[in-house]
Amino acid sequence: MDSIHVVCPACDTTNRVPRDRIGEGAVCGKCRTPLLDGRVTTLDAGRFARHLEASGLPVVVDFWAQWCGPCRMMAPHFERAARELATTARLAKLDTEAAPAVAGRYGIRSIPTLIVFRDGREIARRSGAMDAATLVRWVRETVRESAPQPR
Repeated sequence: MDSIHVVCPACDTTNRVPRDRIGEGAVCGKCRTPLLDGRVTTLDAGRFARHLEASGLPVVVDFWAQWCGPCRMMAPHFERAARELATTARLAKLDTEAAPAVAGRYGIRSIPTLIVFRDGREIARRSGAMDAATLVRWVRETVRESAPQPR
């Protein structure tokens, strides 16, 4: 059976979910939290690597800061996109003020900056606020273009 690893947004446990049942309400085997409920996951420096490296789903990280007007303006659009992309990608936020070392490692010079990661590696980046429809379209195109090719 083909499965995908999904990191729990609550306890960070890696769970194996059958690919053909990904949209059927999977819950964490450890804490029973829904794995793909369409909510934005909040990351900090400690959780960042775990979610990027262990996730079988692409992870879209919004590098933001509380003082940033465009970041606050985009937040509801990011949440809407997370609901729509729940089984396609994990959407997460990282506060650059709270995790400056992570932001520095990825050369974040302006915010909001969105980076799509697959298997722990950056595959796409875009700076500036986006509405939900544009964000969803960009993520779907990026994920489709970067999908592993069958052998």
